[in-house]
Amino acid sequence: MSSLFISDLHLMPERPDITGAFLAFLDGPVKQAEQLYILGDFFEVWLGDDDKSDLNRTVIDALARVTAAKYLMHGNRDFLLGAEFAASTGATLLTDPTVHDIAGRRVLLMHGDSLCTRDEAYIQVRTMLRSPAFQQDFLSKSLEERAAIARSARNQSKAHVRETAADIMDVTPEEVVREMQDHQVDLMIHGHTHRPAIHKLEVDGKPAQRIVLGDWDQQGWFLELGEEPRLESFDIA
Repeated sequence: MSSLFISDLHLMPERPDITGAFLAFLDGPVKQAEQLYILGDFFEVWLGDDDKSDLNRTVIDALARVTAAKYLMHGNRDFLLGAEFAASTGATLLTDPTVHDIAGRRVLLMHGDSLCTRDEAYIQVRTMLRSPAFQQDFLSKSLEERAAIARSARNQSKAHVRETAADIMDVTPEEVVREMQDHQVDLMIHGHTHRPAIHKLEVDGKPAQRIVLGDWDQQGWFLELGEEPRLESFDIA
């Protein structure tokens, strides 16, 4: 049996087609998998575990029925996924980064946004959003207030993307190598950049791989990690 990896579904009420594709994925490839890893930006926005929207309940119920081991990592959109969500779905929340032994290899798992060190403005915002003080203050507000703040932040993010060069928002190659050296691995898997690919590189003079998961939009993407990594896409109807 294999391990499956997905990220950047950006589930939202406005895209029921993506939700439907995810539910079909659970009833398809995941049925044969031993492990399912979701490496961040599972939701477009997560306002807190107390948000009981129809979409959130549907996804929680579907994940809870999955018998494979489930692992979930925060992304830059859903960094407030918490212990209640994990308990309701039977998923294990992973820190970013995390090393797991998978298919006989030590694998470094990340969402990927912390690798984009050339985007200094984003890194500053990321540090603020991940601080306990910010999160405690945010979660103390009503759901309506949180939703308004999230909409404003999303508009600011879109403006930043428009104004920032694409290469600045991609990973910093030196940071990739540094993380792999620090964690003593030859395989890294991450999402975030929406640039699915299997990259070959060298770490300490030895061959290594960096696998980037794709985002779900017109196509869905998943990685199957068995004897050899297999990055697959499918159409979202």
